[in-house]
Amino acid sequence: MPRILFSSLIVAAAALTGPVMAQDYPATKVKVVGALSNLSLYNDYEKPFWTTVIPEASGGKVTADIKGFNEMGLKGPEVLRLMSQGVIEFGTSTLAYFASDNPINEAIDLAGLTTSVEEARQVTDAFLPAYQKFYEPTGVKVLGLSTYPAQVLFCNGNFGGLADLKGKKVRTSSRTQAEFVEAFGGTSVTMPFGEVVPALQNKVVDCAITGSMSGFDAKWYEVATHLYALPINWNQQIHAVNAKAWAKLDPKVQELISTKYVDLINNIWSAAAEQTQQGYDCNSGADACKAPVKGKMTLVTPSEEDKALLKKTFSEVVLPKWAARCSAECVRDFNATIGQVTGYTVTK
Repeated sequence: MPRILFSSLIVAAAALTGPVMAQDYPATKVKVVGALSNLSLYNDYEKPFWTTVIPEASGGKVTADIKGFNEMGLKGPEVLRLMSQGVIEFGTSTLAYFASDNPINEAIDLAGLTTSVEEARQVTDAFLPAYQKFYEPTGVKVLGLSTYPAQVLFCNGNFGGLADLKGKKVRTSSRTQAEFVEAFGGTSVTMPFGEVVPALQNKVVDCAITGSMSGFDAKWYEVATHLYALPINWNQQIHAVNAKAWAKLDPKVQELISTKYVDLINNIWSAAAEQTQQGYDCNSGADACKAPVKGKMTLVTPSEEDKALLKKTFSEVVLPKWAARCSAECVRDFNATIGQVTGYTVTK
């Protein structure tokens, strides 16, 4: 066959392949309740996933309407309950928000459990099957678990280490963070993320815990003076879908979303370490920060003594308290998975 004819056939075949592959997907539109819409996880990863990645991969056949849960007037803890009821199709929220529903939701993110993003990822991956098993009877299919940058202390006033938590009022976002703060003589204050800036400004709280970059995105550097660069936990996010809504999707659409979700989760985790450091740099005004506006916070480096104290407090206070309120099966799952990764085990 002449080379020019052979080349022409290849071009023609390629031209046909795109539309044919696109037509393999039925026209599908899903509704998604995303994570907090003012943070990078949503804006840089989750929203583009649904508005660009999935439509492009499906030739425009699979599309989505997406809004952050805060844009819909929700606070976060309602997301999985509404999903279980079929009110929400796809959704994302902070796993620790559901600790009051069942302590298993704290298992991968107990305060002091992991201090590196690599170990946090290993712990999360190890326990994912336990979450999938737990949520299946509720009509919720867990698609994956991602993370925010390291959760650290932002304080308004001098702060040099964990001992300085004594007597301070600290905004926490989970029970495990509260127990951690209280172990050092601080007082835990629960409040939504959006209320922290005025609370710090008006000294309703002295400190607050959030992701290093999340705090920068929310301009906490305007109302806090010290940033303590010791990861307390990570605030993993659960990405899930109502099981009945999932079952109604064409199998090819299911496969597309599942496959692309692996990339989404990997990308978010890969960015977590970089964003943790970026949060330190940008809140403190370091040259490495490329943001047009930087903070001027004092970045406090944790001592080796504080790193050891964090682990000691976890093993002697945080972990036993969690095990006491979680089921025997939950504790067994922890020891068999997370325990194998970290070396921590606990008895019921």
